Amino acid sequence: MPTRTQRVIAAAVAALALASSAPAGAQGFEVKTHTLKNGMKILVQEDHSIPTVALYIFYRIGSRNERPGITGISHFFEHMMFNGAKKYGPGEFDRTMEANGGSNNAYTSQNVTVYQDWFPRSALELIFDLEADRIRNLSFDPAVVESERGVIASERRTSVDGDNFGVLDEQMWAAAYTAHPYQWPVLGWMSDIEAWTMADLVRHFKTGYSPSNATMVVTGDVTLDEIVKLTQKYIEPIPSNPAPPKVVTQEPGQLGERRVVVSKFAQLPIVMMAYHVPQTSHPDYYPLQALETILFSGQSSRMYRRLVDKDQLAQSRRGRRQESIRPLSKRPSTRKSRRSRPTP
Repeated sequence: MPTRTQRVIAAAVAALALASSAPAGAQGFEVKTHTLKNGMKILVQEDHSIPTVALYIFYRIGSRNERPGITGISHFFEHMMFNGAKKYGPGEFDRTMEANGGSNNAYTSQNVTVYQDWFPRSALELIFDLEADRIRNLSFDPAVVESERGVIASERRTSVDGDNFGVLDEQMWAAAYTAHPYQWPVLGWMSDIEAWTMADLVRHFKTGYSPSNATMVVTGDVTLDEIVKLTQKYIEPIPSNPAPPKVVTQEPGQLGERRVVVSKFAQLPIVMMAYHVPQTSHPDYYPLQALETILFSGQSSRMYRRLVDKDQLAQSRRGRRQESIRPLSKRPSTRKSRRSRPTP
């Protein structure tokens, strides 16, 4: 006789199977692509319903591309990319964008660092000018580097060292992976944050922020032709560098349950459970993401309704995904308090 949990999972999988049987064309939008001479890939989805644009740049550089001694360095550049370049100085990226009706955000994960711009169509060329300036001419002013190092160290103290959920979350990741670089935190260990050298920073930026290591996604009131022309004008002249070394380490199979106990003052205990899932290229990855949402995310999820509402065994229930990097109670690291990445 299947348990209640098994029945819930079976029902969720059946629902996902029904949803996946719908034809992909029913979504009703087309994505057009173009690759620049310097290797950056461009994806464009036209939507002329309102005169706004969203532009994301995905750099394939994250904590998995680090090593002991420089952990947290990918996240450092999430901050530094807003601290001035050649044409637009410190703070000018935000001020210029906001003065023209736009807003932005950024986040870092194990696999990528992502920059997000939302703006009216009238600011389209300006945004390309802003992005090109910081990709080509990011400033490494020593005073700014040290200031931002202090900001990140403070962020770690607040969201990890001073937060019970953050401490346990970090320890769980360290226990879940024994070989793969997912074992260290995206925020980095404090001793590494304090020890990055200028040479470390320049080397990491040159490899991670090469145009050939990035994908730009644009959607909104645009056409592929005008995006191609703007990228050819502003982005294509930026030379590319060799890509970061490929991560070849594979996590060996886990031979048994692992447990971590963190002893720390708390008003209530916290329990976390983590399960290994396939890599992001595996066909099961996104169905598992959808299943995680059904079972664990939000107050309407199966586990919340059972553990919190019905059995009253817990005060809250949070689901997590492989890309999640920091405690959900403390949104991911951001250079300003208003900047936070989407809930994992």
